[in-house]
Amino acid sequence: MFVSIFRFLIFFSFLSLVSSQNCSFDLQSFTLRNFTLLGDSYLRNGVVGLTRDLQVPSSSSGSLIYNNPISFFDPETKKTASFSTRFAFSVTNINPSSFGDGLAFFLSPDNQTLGSPGGFLGLVNSSQLTKNKFVAVEFDTKQDLHFNDPDDNHVGLDIDSLISIKTANLRLAGVDLKSRNLISCWIDYKSQEKKLMVFLSYYSLKPKKPILIVDIDLSDYIKEFMYVGFAASTEGSTELHSIENWSFRTYGFGPVRPPHNVSDNTVIVKPPIIQDSGGHKHHNKSFGLGFGIGGPAFFCAVLVAFGWISVKKWRGLNTEKNLKAELVTGPRQFSYKELRSATRGFHSSRIIGNGAFGTVYKAFFMESSSIAAVKRSKHSHESKTEFGAELSIIACLRHKNLVQLQGWCIEKGELLLVYDYMPNGSLDKVLYQESEHGNPLKWPYRYNIAVGLASVLTYLHQECEQQVIHRDIKASNIMLDASYNARLGDFGLARLMDHDKSPVSTLTAGTMGYLAPEYLQYGKATEKTDVFSYGVVILEVACGRRPIEGEGTGHEMVNLVDWVWRLYSEGRIIDAADKRLNEDFKEEEMKKLLLVGLSCANPDSTERPCMRRVFQILNNEAEPIFVPKVKPTLTFSTSIPFNIDDIFSDSEGSEAPEHELEIRID
Repeated sequence: MFVSIFRFLIFFSFLSLVSSQNCSFDLQSFTLRNFTLLGDSYLRNGVVGLTRDLQVPSSSSGSLIYNNPISFFDPETKKTASFSTRFAFSVTNINPSSFGDGLAFFLSPDNQTLGSPGGFLGLVNSSQLTKNKFVAVEFDTKQDLHFNDPDDNHVGLDIDSLISIKTANLRLAGVDLKSRNLISCWIDYKSQEKKLMVFLSYYSLKPKKPILIVDIDLSDYIKEFMYVGFAASTEGSTELHSIENWSFRTYGFGPVRPPHNVSDNTVIVKPPIIQDSGGHKHHNKSFGLGFGIGGPAFFCAVLVAFGWISVKKWRGLNTEKNLKAELVTGPRQFSYKELRSATRGFHSSRIIGNGAFGTVYKAFFMESSSIAAVKRSKHSHESKTEFGAELSIIACLRHKNLVQLQGWCIEKGELLLVYDYMPNGSLDKVLYQESEHGNPLKWPYRYNIAVGLASVLTYLHQECEQQVIHRDIKASNIMLDASYNARLGDFGLARLMDHDKSPVSTLTAGTMGYLAPEYLQYGKATEKTDVFSYGVVILEVACGRRPIEGEGTGHEMVNLVDWVWRLYSEGRIIDAADKRLNEDFKEEEMKKLLLVGLSCANPDSTERPCMRRVFQILNNEAEPIFVPKVKPTLTFSTSIPFNIDDIFSDSEGSEAPEHELEIRID
């Protein structure tokens, strides 16, 4: 037993040593197996084109990104990796007078890096110049004075900005980027020397002298894990940017040698040498008496412990068996050890969110070099109920606007779900927290979020084999991927039901401000209660205001739906638009979104549109629904939960005392 424990401790120590490791790949041609193409990039005959291949001038932007994140920094040793890359590229043009803008090799913490066309080289978003973080070597074919370009044929080092830290004129090396020749490039960064060097040549032999040398410590800019790739852009040009081969490697983390193998054969335990000083018989008697008394007690203790462990294990296996039976397809079962290692022991530095279900951690899987989000439940009966609900529902679903479930784990009393990682977090964070720092979400993204959410709710309500009622649609449950596409998540409160059957009847669950009035009254979740919540969310998106928030010197609580409806009745609905947008939106789209939000948040559920109709309206495929100038008033009397904690709880519970209460919705 002690040998096994000793072996385990050595093995655990070895695991802690391999947290960071060197990476290497060498590709003479490209396939889609290991790379992601974004924007206008494409793959043709093993060669990647980064910008559009058109016979007429166009504006274009595209990226090629290696799928797996690469370890560049070891937080335990505080060591940054060195790296070396070689690639061959060409810049061609059917119209030599129509040139620009160039391409770049980059390192980024984001695996969805795609910037704007034009002088932004596909690295930077024109409306959010400081948002994207990167270390890039640019190959610029157009002089852009806005970015202090020295000429139209240079290489430069860029860090989080297209104003280069240092540039070099390529004509000094006899290289013309627009020559149509295949150009070989080598980029070396030596961490210990804090030096980056760039070599270019028309030949495959690496030159002796670099064209660009920059003395810089990249450890200030390189994260623990980074993505590597290429980006390019054009504006009113027929310039083409192609990558034909690519090799890359990191080094400097040093090979990790495991400790000497430990086995039962190699561990020799020498018996102690006992000196016989005449008390040998007395010692044996004492030992025999002690063993006679302590032995049975020890045996009973071991028996009790074994029974307790067996019962606990049986319960865990039974729960796991029940959950497995609910799964229809797809998600992988992770081991607890995998998820603990990927989150560094569920370290607080890896926390990216908290919710009713529990805590969400950012996870790095070294074997697959991938990133995911791990939801760790609270230890409660409700959490197990929600865990089973979320797992059995979302495992069956496939839609581009859903947060995709990768897998699950139930071990050691833990309930864990593994999802795709969403780099831009939740909608409420982007709408409110980032806006407070002067970066309001741009209108095209907002409108696209409304359309994406309508699309996925149409799928859940009308296109699944069984209708899915989400019951907790709110801004914090809508995640945003790297391109700010909406991804609906958190199915802990969702319920399955057959189409055309009675609505789900439960105690009211959800979040204040998003709950439909009839749901508060009857406790019956239907697709129309989801529609109401959707209406509140898109009013948030359009107005940049929370569903219920304080206003004025007295901080009087104002309901968002009431506020927008009042402006609408006064003929001033466009005044509800988020002031932080500075009127940078299409007025027709803004008005449409506000009216759709009001129609969905109509107190009368029978007047609310279905989500398919909403999706068609937003896509200009159907006429908008008539919205009355005055908000409808509903008066009813019924029995509802009197306790506010029961009304707005985030999970199911036991029945609460009921009282007769009149509710007036106006």
